[in-house]
Amino acid sequence: MGNGHITLVGGGPGAWDLLTIRGLRALEAADVILADHLGPSAELAEFLDLTGKEVVDVAKLPYAKQVAQERINELLVAYAREGKHVVRLKGGDPYVFGRGFEELQACAAAGLTCDVVPGVTSAISVPATAGVPVTQRGATHAFTVVSGHVPPEDPRSLVDWGALARVGGTIVVVMGVRNVRAIAAALVEAGLDASTPAAVVQEGETDAQRAFFATASTLADVMEAEGVASPAVYVFGEVAGLAHAR
Repeated sequence: MGNGHITLVGGGPGAWDLLTIRGLRALEAADVILADHLGPSAELAEFLDLTGKEVVDVAKLPYAKQVAQERINELLVAYAREGKHVVRLKGGDPYVFGRGFEELQACAAAGLTCDVVPGVTSAISVPATAGVPVTQRGATHAFTVVSGHVPPEDPRSLVDWGALARVGGTIVVVMGVRNVRAIAAALVEAGLDASTPAAVVQEGETDAQRAFFATASTLADVMEAEGVASPAVYVFGEVAGLAHAR
């Protein structure tokens, strides 16, 4: 039996119908689907005929985070070497903080072919669901998407928060709920106006979506008071104040 094929599919931010047509076709052709906990897997199961398909919830693999990624890579390779068409269904876009390129590298190292189907990234789509555009003519001509999974003072951080505060435009933070207080404080200390509008959207594009509006200086307090938990996206910038102007 020859090797199968691997496709990395971006599932979008949550609602199954934000999956691309190309992504849907890949899922229809799949023998095995390795699904994340983020993205549309639960709703999609009601829409897509899964008869004959093996669905593996890799979010529940009993390993630590780093080992889990290695295990996912192993599963991709193992299933493909059985001659199967394997779809790796990821939330958002595979290449936007999704570790998709790591998985492609693992496939290439094993001599396997791998396609990538882009997805709708939560960094742009989730703020939009709350009426927040990341750009707006006359207000901002740039936006920066940054991971907040480590705080600014952490030596592992690769983000120049001071430069980010001074560059202007919209700042979108993903994976940053736990560190919002430190991130907001670092931005304000580096020169971001404390009164800059801010917004946070939890569980974007799902039935559980919640949105709250604040400023750079009050966002952490608002998120704490409202019990905002991951997954959530928050935004600093003039655009965060536009939702009330609709």
